[in-house]
This record gives sequence, C-alpha cells and structure tokens, in this order.
Amino acid sequence: MRPALNKVFPGQELVELPVDHPVDDQKFMFSNCLPKVHKHDEKPPQGFGLFHEGRLVVFYTYECDLGDGWEDPEVHNDPPEVRLKALQMGANLVQYAFQQ
Repeated sequence: MRPALNKVFPGQELVELPVDHPVDDQKFMFSNCLPKVHKHDEKPPQGFGLFHEGRLVVFYTYECDLGDGWEDPEVHNDPPEVRLKALQMGANLVQYAFQQ
C-alpha cells in the first residue's frame, strides 16, 4: 500500500495523527483515537494520514484492521463489542469526511 501511496503523493510521508485530531472528535469517542480490532500482536493501534492542501485525504491504520469488524461475524469471529467499535470508528471517519 505504501509504495502505491508514494506514486500518488510523491515525496509525502504518512504522519501519525495525534489522539486529539478532529477525526476522533466525532459522535463516538475513543481514548486512543482507534479501537484495537485485530490481535496479530499487542502493539497499540495507530492512525496515520496524508494531507493535501491542509486536508486529510488518506487515513491509514496500523495495528487496527477496521475492515475485520465490518465483515460478517463468521469471517473473523470478532465479539460484538469489537465489531461495534469498528463500525463506530467507521461512522466517525465518514462524518469527518463530510465535514471537511
């Protein structure tokens, strides 16, 4: 994914978003900006972004696969509370996108 981003946004680097970034200041609040959705290892989830003319145009997650929580429950066997957090964070992202 990162090499493809570099082709579209040459010379730009993903920057880690602070926990007080507006993407987290939406309807659903998360203390660490992102919920931990998958457990491949015990690293904390992180959100990164690419900006164009001051606007967040790419939101990239590390150690937080929101898509796992959006798929059918049988695919990853995530508990309901994890699926709910993934959906809530997705709603935050959509709301943020429309507010920019």
